Amino acid sequence: MTRKLQSVAAFADGSPFSEAQVRWWIFNEKNNGMNDAGVIVRIGRRVYIDPAAFDRWIDAQQVSRREVAA
Repeated sequence: MTRKLQSVAAFADGSPFSEAQVRWWIFNEKNNGMNDAGVIVRIGRRVYIDPAAFDRWIDAQQVSRREVAA
């Protein structure tokens, strides 16, 4: 299995989220579930994002309309 990792800047360029937003999520990765989902990959001081894991994580953040209305 090959993981396609991207730097934070490259990931933000190709996504609807700003680099600042992505970095905020990384800063709070232990509280927001990114850590458990395997979205962030650290190699030395470098930080990379696994886009496939990010897509799964963002899908898990969805709140259905029924949950909001309740």
